Amino acid sequence: MTALGTLSQVLAIVAALALAPLLTGWVNMCRAWLQNRSAPSLWLPFRTLHKLFHKDSVVATHASPLFRAVPYAVFGCMALAGAIVPTLSTELPLAPAADAIALVGLFALARVFLSLAAMDIGTAFGSLGARREMLIGFLAEPALLMVLFSASLISQSTSLTTIVETLGHRELAIYPALAFSAVAFLMVSLAENARVPVDNPATHLELTMIHEALILEYSGRHLALIEWAASLKLFVYSCIGLALFMPWGVAEAQAPLELLLALPVLVAKLAVGGAGLAVLETLSAKMRIFRVPEFLASAFLLAVIGMLVHLLLAATA
Repeated sequence: MTALGTLSQVLAIVAALALAPLLTGWVNMCRAWLQNRSAPSLWLPFRTLHKLFHKDSVVATHASPLFRAVPYAVFGCMALAGAIVPTLSTELPLAPAADAIALVGLFALARVFLSLAAMDIGTAFGSLGARREMLIGFLAEPALLMVLFSASLISQSTSLTTIVETLGHRELAIYPALAFSAVAFLMVSLAENARVPVDNPATHLELTMIHEALILEYSGRHLALIEWAASLKLFVYSCIGLALFMPWGVAEAQAPLELLLALPVLVAKLAVGGAGLAVLETLSAKMRIFRVPEFLASAFLLAVIGMLVHLLLAATA
């Protein structure tokens, strides 16, 4: 482990923790502008976290220790995922310990913990949200794996750092396999991050909410950790998309000067992606929960088509 690698790893974690709430605030600002409303402050997520951390947590009488431990476990999973994804540099000491498959496992682990905590109290809304969350995860995770496998076939590795290094050195061109995978990844990321059209992060309607139903019983610092973890998840998914489909601008190993330029490049790409997400959410309508399996099945089929297209093109080359 080199000193530059340690510095890159620390910067990646700090950037994830700091930029995740900013990305959420930027998306909310863009949505408000597009809907002709007064936009909230870009720093509102930080103010919300500060307010929640200074409030006492109200816990149900019959809550088990699992209910209290889940916010820390979910936040830890998302922070570790942010440390694995190459956002600023490919020289990450934690990257060899976990590949793309382990990254999907972290998302699944956080989902299981959050669903168990929602059912722990025994409320109707918690159980409803847990069932819906597990249904979405059951359908979204295979599609995400197929997207990652499509990129791994090109780089011959499931390591995200190797994928970024391989795709970053290729000439600028449209790869049919990655085009199908990009559409599938966008659909999966919308579902996994509780965005429109699958879910609405701003709703509190009992019949439509999914993510909000899971966290209704949390308050104070526990709610702050869960909200921060949700922002981290959106940030990590955005960085996965950038690593797979726009890998340029990420510093390589033993390149300290490139590391200085990687942060503004990352911020610029996240700003464009956040604005695009706001446009997509503004133009889309919330779909019925019974249509979500069809939506995610389409994402899985697109990812599989991307893999088959790559294999066919490789066989005919």
